[in-house]
Amino acid sequence: MKRSELLMPAGNLRKLKMAVLYGADAVYLGTPDMSLRTKSEFSLDEVIEGVQFCHAQGKRAYLTLNLFSHNKDIPKLEEYIETIRKVRPDGLIIADPGVFQYVRERAPEIPLHISTQANVCSWLSVKFWQDQGASLVVLAREVSYPELAEIREQCPDVKLEAFIHGAMCMTYSGRCLLSNFMAERGANQGNCANSCRWNYNVRMRLKDGTVEDLNITPENADMFEFLLEEGCRPGDLMPIEEDGRGSYIMNSRDLCLLPKLDDYLKIGVDSLKVEGRGKSEYYCAIVARAYRMAIDAWYENPDDWSPRPFMDELETVSNRGYTLAFHEGRLTHHAHGYEHTASISQWEFAGVVVDVTSDAFLVEVKNKLEAGEVLDFISPVAKETVLLRLYEFEVAETGACKEVVHGSTKTVIRVPFALFDHEDPEWLGAHFPAFTVLRKERALTPDQWARIKLDKTVQGIEASGKDRPTAYARQRDALVDAIGTGAQDRRHKTNRVGSEGCCGRGCNGCMMFWQDPIYDKAREELLKRKQGEQLSREEAKALKLPAE
Repeated sequence: MKRSELLMPAGNLRKLKMAVLYGADAVYLGTPDMSLRTKSEFSLDEVIEGVQFCHAQGKRAYLTLNLFSHNKDIPKLEEYIETIRKVRPDGLIIADPGVFQYVRERAPEIPLHISTQANVCSWLSVKFWQDQGASLVVLAREVSYPELAEIREQCPDVKLEAFIHGAMCMTYSGRCLLSNFMAERGANQGNCANSCRWNYNVRMRLKDGTVEDLNITPENADMFEFLLEEGCRPGDLMPIEEDGRGSYIMNSRDLCLLPKLDDYLKIGVDSLKVEGRGKSEYYCAIVARAYRMAIDAWYENPDDWSPRPFMDELETVSNRGYTLAFHEGRLTHHAHGYEHTASISQWEFAGVVVDVTSDAFLVEVKNKLEAGEVLDFISPVAKETVLLRLYEFEVAETGACKEVVHGSTKTVIRVPFALFDHEDPEWLGAHFPAFTVLRKERALTPDQWARIKLDKTVQGIEASGKDRPTAYARQRDALVDAIGTGAQDRRHKTNRVGSEGCCGRGCNGCMMFWQDPIYDKAREELLKRKQGEQLSREEAKALKLPAE
């Protein structure tokens, strides 16, 4: 069976290498002046190095030339094309028909891919581009799965690419007027301000020209109701709801088609694309890892495949809540997050391995680390992660030991292999090479925990196709109530911070777990399991462990 490729974004050279390390079959990249990402960190020389790196690893590299060209851009095309002809990328992603024709005539040996910005939604459009010489067509995010299946059947001789993960636009993909109007930043020139993510407040202008807050209090709230009326539907009044934080009526959840990934693999979609050239290194690594494992697991045993373990991995990446978006066709209200716009997760980027010596990892710290925290080493080659609890941090440059290290300092710490209770040093060095990422649990506020519960409810509703209005309303109301309290006390899911207490996962280096007699029975039980598998509440109670 021809395997679908996993296509990952690369916003800079290090992200490119991480994507390849964690399982991408191909990456897409581009320079800021010639693609729809003005914050892309690639120079032409780095593009050349990136493509060469991919080819040396047996992977593919596609370059983005998907700008909508203006006259000022045309003189740059000649230099760009002459440069990339020497590199020989595996494809060039184009949206503008004029640019397409320009490249086809001057570099006919380079495969041409049609960008999602061309808004291809039907097999008729796919055939058009195929007749023009395109070897692959990236379908619009608005294409439903039934439409995709029909396109695949009608167009068997051209490669198809579909987005499976990443940010979604509240309007038609990338064609938003808000960014231009609010911030004078062109969404279709790769400089979107994400105006749809902002909160908006109601103001009133008095006759004298002054602008005042419209302060709605419990005493006067019953006096006001704000409604929208569309010109073509008089009398159909739609309420505008706002709380003290403003309103988030345009905030889309993030696309995640992993629960339906088997559908895409069954019909042979050639390329499965992840959005996110502007996302973090951690995002690049973990999303690639999750989809790599999910794809391989399906090909290994499609009949017993389940998305659940891979969704657990994706949920360690900050997101706005996941949605299947247009998979079934019509977009539902579940695709939007009306109450809470932040991108959150129970985990955060802790560090990245920058070098591996004969006896230690050298780790660049990415977020604040405190004594007693548990670091989760995410292997790019092994399915299981390795947990290590550290009580101090050795600065690699000076040898000094600290109880707190801040990510903003870009400090590199030394993590000796000797701290790992179970793993062989040779195995550690082989399974956690340079560019390996580390994560740690993140403490969340009550409203963030409530948001996560609502997100899980929405995921279940969309994945099952069964509406659960009561469950949705209950979790939504709980989120609204949590937001209303304004409480800022933070807690971890498990006891991961401090020199006292234990999360009961048997982490490497946990003094309490491996030394305290109260954990004797727990140690005996956990040694039979894979590392990091926590005892259930019932098991902990049966073993008479102290309550956390």
